[in-house]
Amino acid sequence: MSTRIDYAAIADPRTWGDERRLLALLDDMRRDAPVVWVEPEGYRPFWAVSRHADIMEIERQNDRFLSGPRAVLASSAEEEAVKAFTGGSHLLLRTLIHMDNPDHRVFRAMTQEWFQPRSLNKLQDRIADLARRTIDRMADQGGRCDFVSEVAVWYPLHVIMMILGAPESDEPKLLKLTQELFGAQDPDMQRQRTEATDMGTVQEFFAYFTAMTEARRANPQDDVATVIANASIDGKPIGHLEAMSYYIIIATAGHDTTSSATAGGLLALIRSPWELKKLKADPSLIPSAVDEMIRWTTPVKHFMRTATEDYVLRGQKIRKGDALMLLYHAANRDEDAFEAPNEFRVDRAPNRHIAFGYGPHLCLGQFLAKMEMRALFAELIPRLDDVAIDGFPTWVQSSFVSGLKRLPIRYTLK
Repeated sequence: MSTRIDYAAIADPRTWGDERRLLALLDDMRRDAPVVWVEPEGYRPFWAVSRHADIMEIERQNDRFLSGPRAVLASSAEEEAVKAFTGGSHLLLRTLIHMDNPDHRVFRAMTQEWFQPRSLNKLQDRIADLARRTIDRMADQGGRCDFVSEVAVWYPLHVIMMILGAPESDEPKLLKLTQELFGAQDPDMQRQRTEATDMGTVQEFFAYFTAMTEARRANPQDDVATVIANASIDGKPIGHLEAMSYYIIIATAGHDTTSSATAGGLLALIRSPWELKKLKADPSLIPSAVDEMIRWTTPVKHFMRTATEDYVLRGQKIRKGDALMLLYHAANRDEDAFEAPNEFRVDRAPNRHIAFGYGPHLCLGQFLAKMEMRALFAELIPRLDDVAIDGFPTWVQSSFVSGLKRLPIRYTLK
């Protein structure tokens, strides 16, 4: 094992905002310390797991490695703040990512049908129309824009609001709250708050979705919000915490991850002009290009798991109660799983990335995310004469869900 690398830097949000530093660290971990115990200052210690095969091995065994109670890495101060706010619980939210079976199976089934291809197909025309309007607006912007803040964040947000049945006028509010939630570690995106006392972002989400719940119970609609508001679990109405958490995970992860993959995918095409040329020459490659964009960006950087028993992984003794940080971004650049993993290839096949997770926690919204991206790039690529970076891309400082924060570009669209 290398002694010159500070593996605990994987917990530092600044590492995730520095693309070159991050990728170098992940390469070193895969090569020299694929399963390594780290004790970052200000965090409870954990095992960092960076190999594709090892993460799949853990994800297959959801009885041995639980999502709760530590589903996502948080500092000790953040954990204490949550406990103080909730009166002792480790959880500020209780979403699908925090649940284990049998609860996970039951709650996932509530909306699973909504996110299957056969149900999403009825949205294809509306999504295609949104994609057209998005690229039309981009064409009207004079050949220069910040692709993240002016294009990528709004398009999937429109789709999620449509599925929830929320009005377009609420989009700025939902975007602001999402960025505060997922960008809480980033100084440009966090709200002005004290970490130990103020849970204002979640409180605002709860207020918004409580009102939506009341409206859908009084007047049901054909939307996901109605399904959640009127759901029953074991013959009883869904709990308030679980309902609010369900709305939040759909409203936030449902668009932020897609916007990150979309923006990061365009940057990859700009940096690999031969791949952009290949895609323009053969638009039938768009589906495989979208999968490659998702592998390349891996917007959900990690989840945590907790061992329920002693276990040996790649020669390391994992003890009952130990936490593990599953580094999906590292796994999706694993040379044992992908040919030339550090090359962006629009025609990569096979592409067994795990950006959507694996096993029982496989992302519920994966089909929607790919449908949205395929529609947008199907509209953009044939109309794109040229595109280049017009400044300096920057990344969100967050170890959980992150991607580009800014992508200034100049371009010519037909």
